[in-house]
Amino acid sequence: MTDIHAIRPENHPEIAIGKVGVLLVNLGTPDGTDKKSMRRYLEEFLTDKRVIEWPRALWYPILYGIVLARRPAKVGKAYESIWNRDLDESYLRTYTRNQAVNLAATFAGNPNIVVDWAMRYGNPSIPDKIAELKAEGCDRIVLYPLYPQYAASTTATVNDKAFQALLKMRWQPALRTVPPYHDDPVYIDALARSVEAHLAKLDWEPEMLITSFHGIPVSYFKKGDPYHCQCRKTGRLLRERLGLSEDKFMVTFQSRFGPEEWLQPYTDKTVEMLAQKGVKRIAVMNPGFVSDCLETLEEIGEQAHESFIENGGEHFTHIPCLNDSEDGMRVIEHVVSRELKGWIN
Repeated sequence: MTDIHAIRPENHPEIAIGKVGVLLVNLGTPDGTDKKSMRRYLEEFLTDKRVIEWPRALWYPILYGIVLARRPAKVGKAYESIWNRDLDESYLRTYTRNQAVNLAATFAGNPNIVVDWAMRYGNPSIPDKIAELKAEGCDRIVLYPLYPQYAASTTATVNDKAFQALLKMRWQPALRTVPPYHDDPVYIDALARSVEAHLAKLDWEPEMLITSFHGIPVSYFKKGDPYHCQCRKTGRLLRERLGLSEDKFMVTFQSRFGPEEWLQPYTDKTVEMLAQKGVKRIAVMNPGFVSDCLETLEEIGEQAHESFIENGGEHFTHIPCLNDSEDGMRVIEHVVSRELKGWIN
C-alpha cells in the first residue's frame, strides 16, 4: 500500500487516512438483565422493519400495549440463567469481543488493518464504530455481519444500519459487505470438526444429530428470502462431511415468535416427537449462530434438554457454537482475508 504520508505537500494538515477497517457485527445484546435494559433492547429489536414486517399501525399497538409490558421480565429471567457473571455481560458480547481481539492479533503485523466489533441492537452501535474507524484513518471498511446464512432480518438489517450511518457522513469510507458463506468448505469443515471433537468426549453415541437454525416466518421465505435454502444446503453439506445417513440427521428451526407460520420442522416439537417415539439419545447444534447466546444456551441447552428428558429421552447434549475457538477463528480469518483482497496485499 502506498504511504500516503510520503506524498503529502509540505505543510499539509495532519489527516488520518489510508487504513482498512474490519467491523464484526453480531445481532445484539441487552446491557443487563433488569427490566429497563431488556425493554430498551427489545424495543430497538422489535421496531426494526426487517424483523417485524407487519404494518406499523397493526404492530405498534401490540408491541407497546402487550409485548413490551410483559416480555422484558420474561426474557430478562431467561438471560439471568445464562449470564456471564464473571464479566457481567451476555456471552454473545463476550464471544464477539473475543473474536475481534483474536482477529486483530492475526493481523497485528499490518498497521494498516484496524479490527473492531459492534452490535446491530444495543451497544456498541454500528454508527458509533464506523465513526471511530473513520477517525482512525480507515477510508475503507469491510462490514462482516456474523451470519453464515443470509436473511433479510439479519444480514440485510446490519447492512441497512451501516448504510444509514454513511448517509450522515460527508466523507464516506468505501464499504464492502461480506456475502453469505453457508457452503464455504472452511466453514463446513469447522462445523464438522466441532461435532467430532464434542462427541468424542461422550461415553454414549447419539441416535440423531439435529442442526437447529433460527427460524423466519414462511411469508418472508415466500417473498424471496434465500435463508431456508441456505440453511438446508449447510445441513446437507455437513451431513455429507460427517458421513451420516439421512435417518441420523435433521435440519430444524427454532425461536418462532407471534401467530404466523414459521419455517418447519420446529425444533421444540421435533425434540418432543423424537423422545415420544423412543429415541433416547440426541445431540443438537446451531450452525447458523457464530456465537453462543440466549437462543443456544437457554432455548436449546436448557429448554430443549428439559423437554427431551420429560418426554422420555435419556441422553441429550448441546454442541457449542464455534465461538472464539481455533476452528471458529479459522473461519472468520478465512472470510476476512478473502474480502480484503484488492485492498490489502
